[in-house]
Amino acid sequence: MMTQKQKTITIYALPLALLCIPLLGNLFSKEFNWTASDFLVAVALLFTTAFLINLVRRTVKKQNHRVLVSIVILLILALIWAELAVGIFGSPFAGS
Repeated sequence: MMTQKQKTITIYALPLALLCIPLLGNLFSKEFNWTASDFLVAVALLFTTAFLINLVRRTVKKQNHRVLVSIVILLILALIWAELAVGIFGSPFAGS
């Protein structure tokens, strides 16, 4: 069984692991074209999400509520990411 500290480390290590994918893609492939600002936005989004999920994990007592709030946080992340990537809603937020 994982300790609280191990769970927290895992929650914050996951965004780092995810950010290695585009970093390696930038280094070894011409199809990836991430700039420093792209990485900064990704870091902000992923680590904010990790922080919020860790906060929910520590403060919400009921398991069902914890899972539901975490899913909502992940859905919001996915919507923001999709909007920034392709502008699915055509908002000024995405540069449209």
